[in-house]
Amino acid sequence: MRLKPHLAKTLGGSVLAGLLFAGLPSTASTARAADTLTAGGATATTILPATVTLSVEWTLIASFLVMFMMAGFALVETGLCRAKNAAHTTFVTLMSFVFAATGFWICGFALMQGGAPAPALGGTPGLEAAREVSILLLGKTFGLFATKGFFLTGLQNAGVFALFFAQVVLLAVAVTIPTGAMAERWTLKGFYIYACFVSVLLYPLFGNWAWGGGWLANLGANFGLGHGYVDFAGSGVVHALGGLCGLAGAMVLGPRIGKFGKGGRINPMPAHHIPMALAGCIILAIGWFGFTTGRAALASGGDLDRIGIIAVVTLLGGAGGALASWAYTLFIGGKPDPTLVGNGLLAGLVGISASAGFVGSGAGFLIGAVAGLLVCWSVNLCDKFQVDDPVGAISIHGASGLWGVLAVGIFADGTAAYGGSWNGVDGPVKGCLHGDWGQLGAQLIGCGTLAVWAFGVSWVFWRIVDEFVGLRVLPEVEIQGLDVSETGVLGYPTFHTGGKE
Repeated sequence: MRLKPHLAKTLGGSVLAGLLFAGLPSTASTARAADTLTAGGATATTILPATVTLSVEWTLIASFLVMFMMAGFALVETGLCRAKNAAHTTFVTLMSFVFAATGFWICGFALMQGGAPAPALGGTPGLEAAREVSILLLGKTFGLFATKGFFLTGLQNAGVFALFFAQVVLLAVAVTIPTGAMAERWTLKGFYIYACFVSVLLYPLFGNWAWGGGWLANLGANFGLGHGYVDFAGSGVVHALGGLCGLAGAMVLGPRIGKFGKGGRINPMPAHHIPMALAGCIILAIGWFGFTTGRAALASGGDLDRIGIIAVVTLLGGAGGALASWAYTLFIGGKPDPTLVGNGLLAGLVGISASAGFVGSGAGFLIGAVAGLLVCWSVNLCDKFQVDDPVGAISIHGASGLWGVLAVGIFADGTAAYGGSWNGVDGPVKGCLHGDWGQLGAQLIGCGTLAVWAFGVSWVFWRIVDEFVGLRVLPEVEIQGLDVSETGVLGYPTFHTGGKE
């Protein structure tokens, strides 16, 4: 049946208008009704302000952008690896999200967020009767992990579920980071065990200490160290944790066959698809704006006023990182290295994530530029010590992530008070350049904790897996390529295996 032209035009306009305004709060309601269950099981109607809807919706939209970053990771890692491993490399990126979502739902969310009231997201109830397991040390309470919300049972409101979604996509990023550092030589069974380990233990526990009301967050309230450990959008919680875990894994796994020769000679193993890798960098950069601006509602109880500032600071952090790595490679080699410039862009975004809510545009650009230089030096350092990282994940996320954590303690300028407190300490967050050396001390403790937890514990984990399960594929499989033996399919069906790169 064909519609008449005027009717089709009317319906088309209605559909377009619906698409444009579907994500916005209804103009007919400055308050929205929501059904909740009372203690006796009866249904009662509560009126929630429009700011609740806006905060929840923005948190979800930003989280969808972060989820899209998985496509960027798949393109970057696959493009920078060799063609014979394309299907394997892309597949582990896909499964990183699957394992993250499942493990976090089973127990990761409960361990991380079930010990402190959830961010209000504009007024929605948080985690009521939250339970944190703590120890008493030096006369102070040290929160270790939480115990409410396994399988999301007993949690009914939209704000908590939005928090779960926002955290699980960040976890997925942390899970996929080591897959680049260990690419082209590890087994899928080793990856599966690793993904479970990060999703249910490594990330949730550190996340509890930093974002769930645990002991790192309370360094300020307990010991007067600024506002405690501060990490606005995850330079440490997500990126440094993933990068240091990848460093430990790459060290236990060993370099790819033929990567290093006698006398420390470095044998290049060229990427098979530079345009794919750079396209992935662009996708990651787009998703990063969800990464940082999405934290605004969670971190400040629904205060979205600084989203525009956070977005610009994030943009300039990435630009500073890319420009610094471009200038460095141009100066050293006479020509820019596209892969290192792409890595510099990502390093700048990693570096600015922790302080995106606490610095202005100038400091944001400078923080990103330092990260861009740092990633170039770190890549060379990894090669010098024969740590084989095919995509530079250790340098992008590990080195730049630690720098980002420290940058809060240096550059935070006190202009973003977020209601006058952070981690239960009154007043705005300030770094040492603005008079608070205690904040730098808290950040240093955070970096030390990451070194012990994300690298040390991961190294023990990798050794156990390697000893009892087997972490590395057989030499003949590595030479032929992992696609057929590990996944059963070729990334490029016309590609001839047999040792060609």
